[in-house]
Amino acid sequence: MRHAVIMAGGSGTRLWPLSRAERPKQLLDVVAAEDGSAHSLLAEAFTRLQAVLPTEQIWVCTAARYGDQVRAALPELRADRLVLEPVARDTANAVGLAAALVADVDPDAELAVVSADHVIRPVERFADALRTAYDLLAVRPRALVTLGVTPTSPATGFGYVQKGAPTEVAGASEAASFREKPDLATAEQYLASGEYVWNSGMFVWRAQTVLDALADHLPESAAGLGRIVAAPAGPERDAVLAEVFPTLPKISVDYAVLEPAAAEPGRVAVVDLDVDWLDVGSWPALANTLTADEAGNATRGLTVLLDSSGNVVLSDDPEHLVALVGVRDSVVVHTADVTMVCPVSDAERVKQLLGATGERFGPRFS
Repeated sequence: MRHAVIMAGGSGTRLWPLSRAERPKQLLDVVAAEDGSAHSLLAEAFTRLQAVLPTEQIWVCTAARYGDQVRAALPELRADRLVLEPVARDTANAVGLAAALVADVDPDAELAVVSADHVIRPVERFADALRTAYDLLAVRPRALVTLGVTPTSPATGFGYVQKGAPTEVAGASEAASFREKPDLATAEQYLASGEYVWNSGMFVWRAQTVLDALADHLPESAAGLGRIVAAPAGPERDAVLAEVFPTLPKISVDYAVLEPAAAEPGRVAVVDLDVDWLDVGSWPALANTLTADEAGNATRGLTVLLDSSGNVVLSDDPEHLVALVGVRDSVVVHTADVTMVCPVSDAERVKQLLGATGERFGPRFS
């Protein structure tokens, strides 16, 4: 049976001060809808999967401290489809935990792993790509399939996947190699070659296949996950999870599973995902989800801008006016306890503020 899990445990430090430890970016209502309302990235990811799968086959993996917020944000999510990590141990263990719990329910499960951080449009193309990846598992049961976004620019902020020969399924190719985030010159070469796609960080495989891969390449994690699912579901399993999960070695699923498997011919494949894809990891990226005026100002909340252009302005206080005069290319974010201003060009440095403010104001800001 086909299942999917939304990975929703990130903290979104580059969207501080709106995104906080107690309310991360995937739970903030920052994505504008056509009717003028807003919803969260997590809600959008959940709705996107409903175009492919029945609701009862959609899972969410998040940090334990976000459990109540996720339940409130996704009332359709079944209670037993929420996977809670007691601590963060990187993506290999998060994906492995989800795969182990899904396989415990459905030993033959085909599992898509998607992110809560993305805006993907149109949904129909995403749904087609996901179905293609599932279809490939029918002819290659041991395949590890990654979704590769068709690049639109020589981006240096994404990893890349080099496509090889076509597979038996249209729209899917062999994954010839994985590349780390390149410099601009290398990214331009990738784009010109037509052989490379952006690594979306989304995957499709059989749940048991990824567990077997962990057993081969990360046996300590595989053994720990086995102990967790061996306990009966409920308080006993929760106790074992709390004891074992924090001891697992921290490593990403790319390093632990995909890169070693890529050395085996025919094991790793890539499916083309030709969509408008936005990884909402910074204020300039988030601006693309907002409505911009003729001067290129992307705003949300109570704002007034005079002779200003290229700004990202957001206020989460409906009673607080943010007013700009003669301001260019700046990020201005107002919350109840913080007002943050920086040039758009320095938006990637926002996460550096966490250390500086934490010393003075305490952990509520981190």
